[in-house]
Amino acid sequence: MARKKNPNAVALGKLGGSKGGKIRAAKLTPGERSEIARKAVLARWAKSREKAREHGPHDET
Repeated sequence: MARKKNPNAVALGKLGGSKGGKIRAAKLTPGERSEIARKAVLARWAKSREKAREHGPHDET
């Protein structure tokens, strides 16, 4: 039996979710945004290095 979503809850979620990131970014200083971006890049690189260790240095994936 499939559960139906409450249309009012869906509408509220779309309202808050669609503007949350933009509002948060507007409140941050350029330095804070830069720091968040730097941490994200480091996390992606760490994930990439971890994947490379699992597969070995010469695997093409």
